[in-house]
Amino acid sequence: MTNMYHRLPVEAYTSQDWFDREQRLIFSRSWRFAGLVEDVPEPGHYISVQAGLNNIFIVMGRDHRLRAFHNICRHRGTQLIRAVGKTQKALTCPYHDWTYDLEGNLISVPDEATEYPNGIDKKCLGLKAASVDVWRGMLFVHPDPDAPSLVEWFGAVDPHLGPHKPEELVEYEEARQSYEIKANWKIVVENYIDVYHLSHLHSNTLHMYDHAKAEYGWKGPHYHFWEPPSADYAKDLEANLPTPRVIAEPHTGAWVPMLFPGIGLGASEDSWNIFIITPLGPNLTRVENRTKLANVSSWEFTKQGWSSWNFWKGFGGPKYNDHDATGEDDPMASGDFTAEDVYACEQQQKALVSPHLEIGPAAIGESPITGHQQAILDFMTVEEAREK
Repeated sequence: MTNMYHRLPVEAYTSQDWFDREQRLIFSRSWRFAGLVEDVPEPGHYISVQAGLNNIFIVMGRDHRLRAFHNICRHRGTQLIRAVGKTQKALTCPYHDWTYDLEGNLISVPDEATEYPNGIDKKCLGLKAASVDVWRGMLFVHPDPDAPSLVEWFGAVDPHLGPHKPEELVEYEEARQSYEIKANWKIVVENYIDVYHLSHLHSNTLHMYDHAKAEYGWKGPHYHFWEPPSADYAKDLEANLPTPRVIAEPHTGAWVPMLFPGIGLGASEDSWNIFIITPLGPNLTRVENRTKLANVSSWEFTKQGWSSWNFWKGFGGPKYNDHDATGEDDPMASGDFTAEDVYACEQQQKALVSPHLEIGPAAIGESPITGHQQAILDFMTVEEAREK
């Protein structure tokens, strides 16, 4: 009998076969976050991103138009460009110096007359196009050049994501980070959307919001979540905000959706964050975080910091203290909710290979987990049917 993790077999979280299927059916056939609009500000600037089995780059042409191409030279398949950079007029493959313009056309083949005495039709050897689109100040790519628009993909969930306008905010570079979690990407996603754990794992680190009053649900494969500030935090909210407001009053609360297949947003009264989840293997996931704050002077940040000092000086603390902690580096004694989440994900992944594993019933607050599992099954079923 197959051991099940609610609606998915445990093998979906541990086996290379499942991982490969997901790379082919999900991440190679859906919109993938590539960056922020300011990452490609001028003609010649480019960024690349792995979208399942496809490495895709976005480049701004001389006409200031964004275009996306598969990062594959049409000669021998070598990747043309590195992760991020700028070129003046053209893109040159490092292997044999085949060169393409910013519109993807092959414009130069070295030693063309001697190496190809019978001629070569450069018009047929341009870069393979992909799709690029902009939504809420974010850049996305899709391997299919004729993919549906982001408005179609995110349209139903968009009204549930808060009034934030990330394109009008500025990035807080010091908060940008990337780290790896030794767990399957679905464990990471499902921890993110697990409402039940908020009041328990994060009992001392996230209690500025009232988890018992959270509102959440699904729009297609996308999960949406909002919760109001706790009574203590809300009592003098404008003074308690750690940084200046990014949304207009009277909007309050935390919007923390998870957009399929692994794009987490974390937005509140004073900040906007994005969490990009990238599967690296059956039991390894990379998470990248970027944060945006209000586009105001440093003096405004200083004043807000002074205003909120009294609230935050006594806020939070570790989940485990003294004899309950294993040491100073115990994640459960860190007082850091990210460290708590990473620990929980990695411990759960370890248990999935035990022959004694038996998953218990899902709580109401864990219903988003079964919803995510169903979204995975539904998406893969549709894509497998298209292959037949």
